[in-house]
Amino acid sequence: MPRCYLLLSALLLGACSPTPPPTDAWLGRWVGVEGLVLQIDPAADGKPGHYRLAMQYSLDDHGTFDGQADGNAITFTRPDGAHQLVPGNGAATGLKWLADKQNCLVVQEGEGYCRE
Repeated sequence: MPRCYLLLSALLLGACSPTPPPTDAWLGRWVGVEGLVLQIDPAADGKPGHYRLAMQYSLDDHGTFDGQADGNAITFTRPDGAHQLVPGNGAATGLKWLADKQNCLVVQEGEGYCRE
């Protein structure tokens, strides 16, 4: 009888563990063109799917923004409006310097970040 309780407890604990969102695989540093960079870290609140995005997103603009997983994207707002980071390749960024890259995150045409 005790083995049944042990097995049931293990199954219940496993069922309670949330599956991390696919966007957790994006944690770390991503590089764009001309000094643009994106650093994705877990948010300080520790909630699954919440992120801290540190970005140099133009030659003159940079900041740190709160992001949240939304399916296979991270949504965030910065001074130029609401945006989504979505997976893509270098061609999807619209930037010839990233065209041969395969592992990228795209904000909008002309703005993307890649890593090897």
